[in-house]
Amino acid sequence: MPKLSIVFNSFFLYNESMKKKERKPGRKKNYSLLLVCLISLLLFTGCKEGTTKIVFYTGFGKNEVFRIEQTSCSLPELMVYLTTTACRYEKVYGEKIWETNLEGITLEDNVKEMVLAQISQIKAMNLLAEKEGVELTREEEEKIREAAQAYYSGLNAREIQTMGVNRDTIRQLYREYALANKVYDYIIRDINPEVSDDEARTITVEHILIKTYTLDEEGKKQEFSESRKKEAYELALGVWEEAAAGKDFNLLVDTYNEDTQAQYSFRKGQMNESFEAAAFNLGKGEISEVVETEYGYHIIKCITTFNQEETDANKVQIVEEKRKEVFDERYSDFAEGLTKAFNTSLWEKVSLIRDEEVDTDDFFTIYEEYIGENGFSQWI
Repeated sequence: MPKLSIVFNSFFLYNESMKKKERKPGRKKNYSLLLVCLISLLLFTGCKEGTTKIVFYTGFGKNEVFRIEQTSCSLPELMVYLTTTACRYEKVYGEKIWETNLEGITLEDNVKEMVLAQISQIKAMNLLAEKEGVELTREEEEKIREAAQAYYSGLNAREIQTMGVNRDTIRQLYREYALANKVYDYIIRDINPEVSDDEARTITVEHILIKTYTLDEEGKKQEFSESRKKEAYELALGVWEEAAAGKDFNLLVDTYNEDTQAQYSFRKGQMNESFEAAAFNLGKGEISEVVETEYGYHIIKCITTFNQEETDANKVQIVEEKRKEVFDERYSDFAEGLTKAFNTSLWEKVSLIRDEEVDTDDFFTIYEEYIGENGFSQWI
């Protein structure tokens, strides 16, 4: 499955993790999907003040959702992405998934905004491809034609009608997606950093958490008072003394741990800084002193310090992350100066298709089958 398609599921996973955030006290927070401004989503630019040009006006063509320079996005194009996403959600999680609400933001609204951001960047990437002289080959164009035919022929009449698509729409979407992949690969083509075993290694630890917060009725975090926090620290210190004296750590976990998960495997950069620093300083079987994070007090025991297979896999991932950093910088520099126009009135009318006859979810699956997956999917 293309990674872009996987990203379509990220809000649900994020939403679930926020509901249960006490389950992963060492994990870094990720608020990237709390979308505070639709304009900031139109392009992921890391905008510098005064350089981004955003235009709101009424001179749009029929069903034109937005325009970036000379390129635009039509409502049927948007609906292909949106319908694909919605159908995948429902098939995995059921129709009740749309009842999900995170801090006043419905899942439907959030998915709409994610899809808007994704297709916006694909359009902008095509402009970048033009600037860089990146083009599709005849062979690639033929694969795109075949993929578009395969996807379109699999749609039923109701799906074609409700999304408002034709073969040309699908072919254009596949073409833009493929070209975005190709320009991504072009930009990162010379980026091959060396990654050490230490940078890439994964360790596994067990821990005991003594919390310093509670959750109110709305699931919001409420910090302990200073006196109650002191009591939590004294308890954690007592647990550490038992562990240091040689008491069975698993028994202590069963008795005292207030996290629903006792064991974590991670590499550098994936956990809370203080938790991670303590964990990576431990040898196998060693136990840390009491470590404080935003979730409370931890006593950490190192289970493993190195796994070659996991380390090798992490090296591949780290290389891709560093390539993405290079791409992000290059893309942001390009996107900052683009002029964007957004059709607010049309956007407000966009909604998910709720129809039993509409269940198409294989847009990206067919892309992968006919055209293949490559690096660009990692940008988002």
